Amino acid sequence: MATPKQQLLEQQHSQIQRMKISGIISCNGSPTKEDKEEDMSRSALALFHAKEEEIEKKKMEVRDKVHAHLGRAEEATKRLAEIREELEALTDPMRRELAVVRKRIDAVNKELKPLGQSCQKKEREYKEALEAFNEKNREKSQLVTKLMELVTESEKLRLKKLDELSKNVDTLK
Repeated sequence: MATPKQQLLEQQHSQIQRMKISGIISCNGSPTKEDKEEDMSRSALALFHAKEEEIEKKKMEVRDKVHAHLGRAEEATKRLAEIREELEALTDPMRRELAVVRKRIDAVNKELKPLGQSCQKKEREYKEALEAFNEKNREKSQLVTKLMELVTESEKLRLKKLDELSKNVDTLK
Protein backbone atom coordinates (compact mmCIF):
# COMPACT_ATOMS: atom_id res chain seq x y z
CA MET A 1 0.00 0.00 0.00
CA ALA A 2 1.34 3.44 -0.94
CA THR A 3 2.22 5.95 1.76
CA PRO A 4 0.38 9.31 1.88
CA LYS A 5 3.49 11.04 0.49
CA GLN A 6 3.63 8.63 -2.44
CA GLN A 7 -0.07 9.13 -3.08
CA LEU A 8 0.42 12.92 -3.05
CA LEU A 9 3.33 12.69 -5.50
CA GLU A 10 1.24 10.48 -7.79
CA GLN A 11 -1.64 12.96 -7.63
CA GLN A 12 0.65 15.86 -8.48
CA HIS A 13 2.24 13.90 -11.33
CA SER A 14 -1.18 13.04 -12.78
CA GLN A 15 -2.23 16.72 -12.50
CA ILE A 16 0.87 17.78 -14.44
CA GLN A 17 0.15 15.14 -17.07
CA ARG A 18 -3.45 16.35 -17.40
CA MET A 19 -2.24 19.94 -17.76
CA LYS A 20 0.25 18.94 -20.47
CA ILE A 21 -2.44 17.06 -22.33
CA SER A 22 -4.97 19.89 -22.06
CA GLY A 23 -2.45 22.40 -23.42
CA ILE A 24 -2.02 24.52 -20.32
CA ILE A 25 1.77 24.37 -20.65
CA SER A 26 2.93 26.46 -23.62
CA CYS A 27 4.50 25.04 -26.77
CA ASN A 28 8.11 25.48 -25.66
CA GLY A 29 7.36 23.39 -22.58
CA SER A 30 7.87 26.09 -19.96
CA PRO A 31 4.84 27.07 -17.92
CA THR A 32 3.77 30.69 -17.78
CA LYS A 33 3.72 32.65 -14.54
CA GLU A 34 -0.02 32.16 -14.19
CA ASP A 35 0.39 28.42 -14.80
CA LYS A 36 3.07 28.25 -12.13
CA GLU A 37 0.83 30.07 -9.67
CA GLU A 38 -2.04 27.80 -10.57
CA ASP A 39 0.23 24.76 -10.18
CA MET A 40 1.34 26.05 -6.79
CA SER A 41 -2.27 26.59 -5.75
CA ARG A 42 -3.21 23.11 -6.94
CA SER A 43 -0.22 21.58 -5.19
CA ALA A 44 -1.08 23.45 -2.00
CA LEU A 45 -4.69 22.34 -2.32
CA ALA A 46 -3.65 18.73 -2.96
CA LEU A 47 -1.30 18.88 0.03
CA PHE A 48 -4.08 20.36 2.15
CA HIS A 49 -6.48 17.59 1.12
CA ALA A 50 -3.86 14.92 1.79
CA LYS A 51 -3.10 16.34 5.24
CA GLU A 52 -6.80 16.72 5.97
CA GLU A 53 -7.40 13.09 5.02
CA GLU A 54 -4.45 11.99 7.14
CA ILE A 55 -5.73 13.96 10.15
CA GLU A 56 -9.23 12.58 9.65
CA LYS A 57 -7.84 9.03 9.34
CA LYS A 58 -5.83 9.39 12.56
CA LYS A 59 -8.83 10.89 14.32
CA MET A 60 -10.98 7.96 13.25
CA GLU A 61 -8.29 5.47 14.35
CA VAL A 62 -8.09 7.06 17.80
CA ARG A 63 -11.88 7.17 18.04
CA ASP A 64 -12.13 3.50 17.00
CA LYS A 65 -9.51 2.50 19.57
CA VAL A 66 -11.33 4.41 22.30
CA HIS A 67 -14.66 2.86 21.31
CA ALA A 68 -13.08 -0.59 21.29
CA HIS A 69 -11.62 0.02 24.75
CA LEU A 70 -14.93 1.37 26.00
CA GLY A 71 -16.77 -1.64 24.55
CA ARG A 72 -14.38 -4.06 26.24
CA ALA A 73 -14.61 -2.08 29.47
CA GLU A 74 -18.42 -2.19 29.36
CA GLU A 75 -18.33 -5.93 28.78
CA ALA A 76 -15.87 -6.31 31.63
CA THR A 77 -18.11 -4.19 33.86
CA LYS A 78 -21.14 -6.34 33.01
CA ARG A 79 -19.22 -9.53 33.67
CA LEU A 80 -17.92 -8.13 36.93
CA ALA A 81 -21.41 -7.07 37.99
CA GLU A 82 -22.67 -10.60 37.33
CA ILE A 83 -19.78 -12.00 39.33
CA ARG A 84 -20.54 -9.56 42.14
CA GLU A 85 -24.18 -10.71 42.23
CA GLU A 86 -23.13 -14.33 42.39
CA LEU A 87 -20.65 -13.56 45.14
CA GLU A 88 -23.20 -11.63 47.15
CA ALA A 89 -25.48 -14.64 46.97
CA LEU A 90 -22.79 -16.80 48.54
CA THR A 91 -21.99 -17.07 52.20
CA ASP A 92 -19.22 -15.27 54.10
CA PRO A 93 -16.32 -17.44 52.85
CA MET A 94 -16.70 -15.80 49.41
CA ARG A 95 -16.08 -12.26 50.62
CA ARG A 96 -12.42 -12.53 49.74
CA GLU A 97 -13.24 -13.19 46.05
CA LEU A 98 -15.76 -10.37 46.16
CA ALA A 99 -13.07 -7.97 47.34
CA VAL A 100 -10.80 -9.13 44.50
CA VAL A 101 -13.51 -8.49 41.92
CA ARG A 102 -14.26 -5.07 43.36
CA LYS A 103 -10.59 -4.19 43.17
CA ARG A 104 -10.56 -5.24 39.52
CA ILE A 105 -13.62 -3.09 38.84
CA ASP A 106 -11.88 -0.13 40.47
CA ALA A 107 -8.76 -0.79 38.38
CA VAL A 108 -10.80 -0.89 35.17
CA ASN A 109 -12.56 2.34 36.13
CA LYS A 110 -9.18 3.97 36.76
CA GLU A 111 -8.06 2.89 33.28
CA LEU A 112 -11.24 4.22 31.70
CA LYS A 113 -10.91 7.74 33.07
CA PRO A 114 -7.55 8.62 31.43
CA LEU A 115 -8.70 7.06 28.15
CA GLY A 116 -11.76 9.30 28.09
CA GLN A 117 -9.69 12.35 28.99
CA SER A 118 -7.11 11.49 26.33
CA CYS A 119 -9.84 11.19 23.72
CA GLN A 120 -11.32 14.56 24.69
CA LYS A 121 -7.89 16.19 24.72
CA LYS A 122 -7.04 14.86 21.26
CA GLU A 123 -10.37 15.99 19.86
CA ARG A 124 -9.79 19.43 21.37
CA GLU A 125 -6.26 19.57 19.89
CA TYR A 126 -7.60 18.50 16.52
CA LYS A 127 -10.23 21.25 16.58
CA GLU A 128 -7.62 23.85 17.55
CA ALA A 129 -5.24 22.70 14.81
CA LEU A 130 -8.04 22.72 12.26
CA GLU A 131 -9.11 26.20 13.33
CA ALA A 132 -5.52 27.49 13.05
CA PHE A 133 -5.19 25.87 9.65
CA ASN A 134 -8.44 27.41 8.42
CA GLU A 135 -7.35 30.83 9.69
CA LYS A 136 -4.04 30.60 7.80
CA ASN A 137 -5.90 29.43 4.72
CA ARG A 138 -8.21 32.46 4.93
CA GLU A 139 -5.18 34.70 5.35
CA LYS A 140 -3.57 33.12 2.29
CA SER A 141 -6.75 33.68 0.26
CA GLN A 142 -6.79 37.33 1.27
CA LEU A 143 -3.13 37.71 0.32
CA VAL A 144 -3.70 36.03 -3.05
CA THR A 145 -6.63 38.38 -3.69
CA LYS A 146 -4.49 41.38 -2.75
CA LEU A 147 -1.71 40.12 -5.02
CA MET A 148 -4.11 39.78 -7.93
CA GLU A 149 -5.39 43.33 -7.32
CA LEU A 150 -1.85 44.70 -7.24
CA VAL A 151 -0.86 42.84 -10.40
CA THR A 152 -3.97 44.09 -12.20
CA GLU A 153 -3.35 47.67 -11.06
CA SER A 154 0.31 47.43 -12.11
CA GLU A 155 -0.67 46.21 -15.55
CA LYS A 156 -3.15 49.06 -15.97
CA LEU A 157 -0.56 51.65 -14.96
CA ARG A 158 2.05 50.19 -17.30
CA LEU A 159 -0.40 50.12 -20.21
CA LYS A 160 -1.38 53.71 -19.50
CA LYS A 161 2.27 54.77 -19.42
CA LEU A 162 2.94 52.89 -22.66
CA ASP A 163 0.01 54.67 -24.32
CA GLU A 164 1.36 58.03 -23.18
CA LEU A 165 4.83 57.22 -24.47
CA SER A 166 3.35 56.03 -27.75
CA LYS A 167 1.44 59.31 -28.11
CA ASN A 168 4.61 61.26 -27.33
CA VAL A 169 6.46 59.35 -30.04
CA ASP A 170 3.61 59.99 -32.49
CA THR A 171 3.66 63.74 -31.77
CA LEU A 172 7.40 63.85 -32.50
CA LYS A 173 6.86 62.60 -36.07
